[in-house]
Amino acid sequence: MHFDTLSVHAGHIEDGIGSVMSPIHVTTTFERDENGVIGGKGYVYTRWDNPNRRGLETKLAKLEGGEEAFTFPSGMAAAMALAQTVLEPETHIIIPDDCYHGIAHLVKSMLPKWKISYTEVDMIDTAALENAIQKNTRLIIVETPSNPMLKISDISLICRIAKSKGILVGCDNTWTTPLIQRPFELGADLAFHSSTKFFGGHSDVLGGCIIIKKKNELAEKIREYQVIGGSVPSPFDCWLLNRSLSTLSLRLERQIKNAELIANFLKAQPLVEQVYYPGLPDHPNHDIARRQMHGLFGSMISITMKGGEKQAIQFAGNMKLFKHATSLGGVESLIEHRRSAEGKSPRSPENLLRLSVGIEYIDDLIEDLAMGFDRLKS
Repeated sequence: MHFDTLSVHAGHIEDGIGSVMSPIHVTTTFERDENGVIGGKGYVYTRWDNPNRRGLETKLAKLEGGEEAFTFPSGMAAAMALAQTVLEPETHIIIPDDCYHGIAHLVKSMLPKWKISYTEVDMIDTAALENAIQKNTRLIIVETPSNPMLKISDISLICRIAKSKGILVGCDNTWTTPLIQRPFELGADLAFHSSTKFFGGHSDVLGGCIIIKKKNELAEKIREYQVIGGSVPSPFDCWLLNRSLSTLSLRLERQIKNAELIANFLKAQPLVEQVYYPGLPDHPNHDIARRQMHGLFGSMISITMKGGEKQAIQFAGNMKLFKHATSLGGVESLIEHRRSAEGKSPRSPENLLRLSVGIEYIDDLIEDLAMGFDRLKS
């Protein structure tokens, strides 16, 4: 079935009374069958499995094109699960030099305690990537577009390099979703998401997930980590995410259209130093983005301001519709001075602002930005 149809119907829970929408199963435990067999009716205990979690994982696997999905209570919980199941002591991981700061913090500050080493690489430079590979390298993380500089790396090329060395590739597909970018078709072994973002789409539910291309021993390890480690989302959060996924393509269609128009508007502003958006023809890797993102360039934009950090923060505060807040992917438009949200080890340029474009009427959004620039001039 088409992506849009799967997003509505995959993972539906049959409850025996004909409910068109899946019910929420908030129970923590389930009755045994008449012979006292544990799990005789399909479920035992909600940490082990729950109809809402199973329904969500079924939908996520089908949408991403993988064989099995695993859901977690946050995106970072999913990242931790990935690290703990793929990597062992004395192994090595390669991450992008521009990626979500939470992933960088995990790799730099927490994994070394378990004797796991790392190398940061500009994933655009494939020669640098090849030089970074060590005998004990087990995993390469790809994030494209990157956060927040929107660098575009060639997933298929990276996967070919990794496969020649027997290394797994995990793709953070949060910013694009499988509607735009299909990591498994490009050779990746794993895809992972902060499902808080575009999957949730309404800034009201935390979640994370890993989707694996093939059911294998690694899949069993991830499931064990999820269940025995207790890193599971609540039934209600699973229900919210399942419901929100039904409108993913509709939301993204408007968000992408808005973002393309806003990116071009921002390029014409004299106070803007640079616009980072892969849909712009002058983006350094526009051709790769057009190919692997199927002509859909997402709804995330970053800009740098000529007036430095002070001007960037002032501009973000000038907005009315664009709320100055962390996160992305929701129906509402957000703007954020990224560096001030990155904690003790900030990675972003001090004059950078990250925009998450929502589904509002485009003229209202552009007017809000225009008024923000006018206030800087006054």
